[in-house]
Amino acid sequence: MMLDRKVKTVRALERGLDVLIEVQTRKAASLHELHLATALPKATLLRMLVTLGQKGLIWQRLADGAYLPHVDRVERTPVTSVAHIAEIASPHMKALSTRIAWPSVLAAPRLDHMEIIETNSPLFRLDSATLGPVGVKLSYIHTATGRAYLAGCGEAERDSIIDRLRPRNPPEGSEDDLREILRQVRLRGYATRDPLHPWPDRSKQLVLRDGRRSMAVPIMVAGAPIATINVTWPGRRGTDEGVVQRHLDALRTTALVIGHALEMNPQ
Repeated sequence: MMLDRKVKTVRALERGLDVLIEVQTRKAASLHELHLATALPKATLLRMLVTLGQKGLIWQRLADGAYLPHVDRVERTPVTSVAHIAEIASPHMKALSTRIAWPSVLAAPRLDHMEIIETNSPLFRLDSATLGPVGVKLSYIHTATGRAYLAGCGEAERDSIIDRLRPRNPPEGSEDDLREILRQVRLRGYATRDPLHPWPDRSKQLVLRDGRRSMAVPIMVAGAPIATINVTWPGRRGTDEGVVQRHLDALRTTALVIGHALEMNPQ
């Protein structure tokens, strides 16, 4: 039966669906972001979010208060639990440590940073190879780990993350420079720390002074990134070009194997 175009729509339902669509599009959104996106009062938004949560359509993450679509309601997203991702990835990261002489971290996205959820660093008896621990927050902009995810995610999610990271008065042309960096990452299929970028996101000073280099690739599930895995080494022990030439294939293969294992073993 065709809908009667003369019948009035339910405005409250429309607004609730708008909020749900925003959460699904962004994958994670704060109350303030939803307020800016929908122009709805925060008190109204809270009531809608509580209702959507009670219906099992969204949930609120304790770590940062972000609202996320419920895993069972999102198409093409078989896994979201970082514990499950880390458990599946861990043996493959151990195997990677036998192929590459430098350590790796596995990191998952958060609202304004990437969070380390696993590392094979303890398998290396070198002070220069100490990474982590689990829970450390990494920059989207200034680390290879963050850039690999930001370059690989969908346009709407990438725009949402950049909106969160943009400083109050960004230098002229700096956002275009960032998007060009990410475009180059997508073209070559892996990320590095270079070139430097002026935005004052977390990790910037550490990246400038720690003397390390790194490369990272996304872990893809159903065509979308859910985490990233890197390799980090002391800058004095190898150039980017040399390490990439020797170890990129092993890193990519590990990311592919982890992604496939997650697709075959959804939570």
